[in-house]
Amino acid sequence: MYVIIVGGGKVGAYLAGMLVRGGEQVKVVEAEREEISCLQRELPFDTVVHGNGTDPLVLETAGIRQAHVVAAVTGTDDTNLVIAGLARFEFGVRRVIARVNDPANSWIFTPKMGVDVALNQAELLAHLIAEEMSVGEMITLLKLRKGEYSLVEEKVHPSSLAAGKAIRDLHFPVESVVTAVIRKGKLLIPRGDLVFQANDEVLALVHSSKMSQVAVILGPEDREGCRSGERPLPDRG
Repeated sequence: MYVIIVGGGKVGAYLAGMLVRGGEQVKVVEAEREEISCLQRELPFDTVVHGNGTDPLVLETAGIRQAHVVAAVTGTDDTNLVIAGLARFEFGVRRVIARVNDPANSWIFTPKMGVDVALNQAELLAHLIAEEMSVGEMITLLKLRKGEYSLVEEKVHPSSLAAGKAIRDLHFPVESVVTAVIRKGKLLIPRGDLVFQANDEVLALVHSSKMSQVAVILGPEDREGCRSGERPLPDRG
């Protein structure tokens, strides 16, 4: 994969280093000469391109016509939007990522402006806090469809609704599916008659709106028979 990163500050340098170590082909475009020398010490010499990322000629020098992804991660939102627009509408780059520095500007970082993914650090932090508060011990392994669905993992608590019951009897939300169960190091295919045991590691694909319901099923019960802060599931007979 060929990735162009515009902005060689701390974010851009870290991202570039991670991608280079992962074997990806990377170019970093940076306008400030002071940053160039630092980047060249940290990255392969031919990775760094000096120039203004809002200049189409500079982007062409960096090889934007061959790029699979462009990430605009400068410290200025206006600059990142201009770069995103050029990448998408002038050069037809398939995937454009842009950093949002001021959360108040996030509304304009949209596909209409050329942005596929807006990296809003404040919003990401808020989502992480909200997830931590709402799903207890559940771990998010992977997000899909821009966060609409998540692949999550949680152990079956000994006092949970799931312990000792078959999958088909638990009434998981419609917008969720158990994808695998790991028991004592062995991977089990989750068919309807599989009975959960305490400490089973359950992997499930879950819609964001149903995370708390899945957590109720797999997590510990309180004295009233439900997870703290949650209402019990309705009796479905």
